[in-house]
Amino acid sequence: MIYSNLIEYLESVRCRYLLNEPLKKHTTMKVGGPADIYVEARSAEVLVGILSIAKKEDIPIFLIGNGSNLLVSDYGFRGIIVKLEGDFSKIYIKSDDVISCGPGAKLIDLCKFALENSLSGLEFAYGIPGSCGGAVYMNAGAYGGEIKNVIKKVECINYDSKKKIMLRDDCKFEYRKSLFSSEKIIITNVEFTLHKSRFETIKEKMDAIMAKRVSKQPLDFPSAGSMFKRPKGYYVGPMIEKCGLKGFSIGGAKVSEKHAGFVVNKGNATCKDVLDLVKKIKSDVKSKFGVNLEMEPLFLSS
Repeated sequence: MIYSNLIEYLESVRCRYLLNEPLKKHTTMKVGGPADIYVEARSAEVLVGILSIAKKEDIPIFLIGNGSNLLVSDYGFRGIIVKLEGDFSKIYIKSDDVISCGPGAKLIDLCKFALENSLSGLEFAYGIPGSCGGAVYMNAGAYGGEIKNVIKKVECINYDSKKKIMLRDDCKFEYRKSLFSSEKIIITNVEFTLHKSRFETIKEKMDAIMAKRVSKQPLDFPSAGSMFKRPKGYYVGPMIEKCGLKGFSIGGAKVSEKHAGFVVNKGNATCKDVLDLVKKIKSDVKSKFGVNLEMEPLFLSS
């Protein structure tokens, strides 16, 4: 069995794993076929052990966060899927204005932690349904803010398990991408530089942003977040709406009637349904506006 050495190692360190695990259980879009093996790594030592075996045996490996900006093929992933848990989900105060956070922590929990400590700067991220590692990986942003603006440094390792510390400027942040999304580097910890403010002021901003999300986004259906990156000088939702596609469906995938920039799973959608709908949207927008839309979620296939 190709995974026998890995399984032996995981059992020796009491690491939870699942065979042929459907990845639709681990993505907010709720689509995706099975991974050969799904592993929850709870410490740096276990992660290094997994990476070592994967490299030695030439097994593909991919790390996921909260699965909020991810679209997985119906055929799944022939390799190891690793989710960072345990030590990788810790959040704590490093100094007066610096929060240290593991990549597996939920972004919403980080925002709440900042609020509890009267630290401002992350209000824009409140309600983004991703992990802290995923937010850094994609340079998540909303309502005029981006993760890159509050990064102090990022600790990471490569697939050879070599450790490295990167300051903000080393991370090559751009719109919805970073060094981490273009190279095989795994984020293991992040430090955010914030600033002191009044609890009430921070909470007011967070509540206002959450109210906007609830009023404008289709939070009652599974989705991968905004389906397309915003082209310079255009708004995606209105373009799709003007193409007459608001509410348009292919299989179980549907253009949201609440916000046309979202593709939602109205029930039992497949990845093929989503991709076919994306193809239709891109074609119609290109034909009507001459604009090439680029899908924002990462597509994972073997």
